[in-house]
Amino acid sequence: MKTTELRAKSDAELQKELLDLRKAQFGLRMQMATQQLTNTSQVGKVRKDIARVKTIQREKAAAK
Repeated sequence: MKTTELRAKSDAELQKELLDLRKAQFGLRMQMATQQLTNTSQVGKVRKDIARVKTIQREKAAAK
């Protein structure tokens, strides 16, 4: 996910995106725990996407 896409979204859309990413992160953690995850790099990508969303949310909050 690109930061330009995230900056174009509203606060509610960012909150929904964060919730979706956290659900994806939970699913990946469960797959890893049960040895079903084949591409472990997905975990890092989701973590970085969560960090991007949280950073954009903080920037928007500071601008207000």
